[in-house]
Amino acid sequence: ALAAKDNDVPFYVALPSSTIDWRMTDGAEIPIEQRGDEEVKYAEGLCEDGKRRKVLLTPATSGAGNWAFDVTPARLVTGLITERGLSHPSEEGLLKTFPEQASTGL
Repeated sequence: ALAAKDNDVPFYVALPSSTIDWRMTDGAEIPIEQRGDEEVKYAEGLCEDGKRRKVLLTPATSGAGNWAFDVTPARLVTGLITERGLSHPSEEGLLKTFPEQASTGL
């Protein structure tokens, strides 16, 4: 998103509406899952003997952060692509695309 902004390239987020929490008003409220560090501390590949092996890339005692996703600041998002089409990345834009949510409130 930052590279797109710096180069005047639009940045779109594709998401199913089932992932929108209609009660949240700020991305900072989104809980982000922390996954195990094994995914980022190891690499797996095919060795010269034809066998697959997992190799530790960090010191054994090192911890690692492995968040499931990040939250892109709204100011960097051009639009939201949902199963109903393109929406402006704002409360108003989402409610225009999903008017039935107006009663639940954002």
